[in-house]
Amino acid sequence: MAFIDYYKILGIDKNATESDIKKAYRKLARKYHPDLNPNDKKAEESFKEINEANEVLSNPENRKKYDEHGKDWKHADEIEKARKQQQSRQGYQRQGQSAGDFSGSDYSDFFESMFGGAGRRGGNATFRGQDFNAELQLDLKEVYTTHKRTLTVNGKNIRLTIPAGVKNGQEIKIKGKGGEGVNNGPNGDLIIRFNVANNTAFKRDKNNLYSTVDIDLYTALLGGEITVNTFDSKVKLNVKPETQSGTKVKLKGKGFPVYKKEGEFGDLYITYNVVLPTKLTDKEKDLFKELTKLRQA
Repeated sequence: MAFIDYYKILGIDKNATESDIKKAYRKLARKYHPDLNPNDKKAEESFKEINEANEVLSNPENRKKYDEHGKDWKHADEIEKARKQQQSRQGYQRQGQSAGDFSGSDYSDFFESMFGGAGRRGGNATFRGQDFNAELQLDLKEVYTTHKRTLTVNGKNIRLTIPAGVKNGQEIKIKGKGGEGVNNGPNGDLIIRFNVANNTAFKRDKNNLYSTVDIDLYTALLGGEITVNTFDSKVKLNVKPETQSGTKVKLKGKGFPVYKKEGEFGDLYITYNVVLPTKLTDKEKDLFKELTKLRQA
């Protein structure tokens, strides 16, 4: 297996922070994404390399193994285990051998402990494939209902059902859709992280939604009926007389779907904002002055 410089692929240096890696990955993933480069084999190959580089460098543990062991980073645990076992043997053999003086059998034992005999028997050891990480950009409106998506990961199309109520930053694991195992070992998994953007007038907090609705002064004082937007429809509300600005009302079951609980929803909380009239006419001003006198009497 040839050495692949993951730092070079992402265009960063070895001192790059986690934030630097994330920014570089997102920029390149957008540039070479198969949806934006249809039938472009070179872009498809670059996209694969970018995902592989991100999978290794965005994981602190994998990055440490890669920095120490290069192309053999996937087998770092086995290498370290074998190294410790060999050092332990050396401790017992030091009286008869100088440090670091291996016999032929020592080399055989080293590779047998490291790869289960693969060093002597032609590579029979099996290793689990590498996990792949992917990010899926969604809009809040999209995750209000359950829907299907097709993702292209390393040249393979994966059909995915996204349940309603998925949260921003949530991750799901698709078993066996990662890298291929070595010597018939099990495949790795595909880990998908959802980035949910909110471009609506609603604020989401878990399963509840929050919005602000303007009402005019006269409706606030005298009461009346208004029509407000919920996330997927409109409803009529009765405003009580003498409603103060900042008053909150709860619409039960008009919030966001509860993840993987079909038919269950959070609540919608509406805050009233009383809007004062502007550009009053002389007659309106006189009427307000008359009201002031009445209130002061």
